[in-house]
Amino acid sequence: MRTPSPVMPALITPFRRNGDLDVDAHRHNLALLRRRGIEGFLVAGSTGEGPFLEPGEREILLAAARETVPEAFLIAGIHAPTPRIAQAQIREAKAGGADALLVSAPTALLKGRHHLVEAFLREVAGDSPLPVLLYSFPQETGYELPIDVAADLAGQPNVIGMKDSGGHPVRMADLASATPAEFLRYAGASAAVSASIGAGAKGAITGSGNHLPELVSEVVTRARRSVASASGAQATLRAATRAIEQFGIAGTKAAAALAGLQPGTVRRPLRGLTTNQRRIVERAWTAAVADRAPGR
Repeated sequence: MRTPSPVMPALITPFRRNGDLDVDAHRHNLALLRRRGIEGFLVAGSTGEGPFLEPGEREILLAAARETVPEAFLIAGIHAPTPRIAQAQIREAKAGGADALLVSAPTALLKGRHHLVEAFLREVAGDSPLPVLLYSFPQETGYELPIDVAADLAGQPNVIGMKDSGGHPVRMADLASATPAEFLRYAGASAAVSASIGAGAKGAITGSGNHLPELVSEVVTRARRSVASASGAQATLRAATRAIEQFGIAGTKAAAALAGLQPGTVRRPLRGLTTNQRRIVERAWTAAVADRAPGR
């Protein structure tokens, strides 16, 4: 297996105005970020509008990524309400060349029923031909994967890590104490990257990696030495993402365009930004870049 990178963007998925994938733009984005030092990507995650992808599109995105950045570590987002649907997505991920999977905890009919969520994740991981990272994103799903469930699943050979996007470093510390040292723990909330690293995360998988990849890398690198040394970079990242991410994926895509990516449109029923919202994103992103410019 290729080596997982400590910094991986939750890559945006470009769509044309008619709703089709824009694969050329996707390739452009991958190549640009690779030139900027990024060595791994989450494809079809939440920021990549993975829950909105249609059958076959996951494979198309991953195959294009594997061809464009052949040496990169690729994680495929899996968003499914049943093991049967998850297995179909996993077949696409494997055919497209993914190295690993990020499997979201299901919530349809299961929210709060921890034993059923655990059974789902155990079955999916047990049947998967690829290693699995668990995914907890309560802001999106309204459900936070319990630490004891994650710890139990970490004992399964094919479960190699977890992305926690809740943004609570105390939870990351609890996860670190409950899982083996080699378990790959990733922070998913840009506002809490440095504190999460200090609490036991090994890296970050964030939407901000699309438009501020050098800044995210700086935060992770500094925080792995000491959380205090990352405070300035983390403050800049927190301020930028608070303004940008209030507008969801559309905000992230608008910032990505400022960074030179080709984000396309969001897929309906999501909507793009108003002119005023774009101005807010532009001010926040420009301020972050200026703040970390050499000589400042």
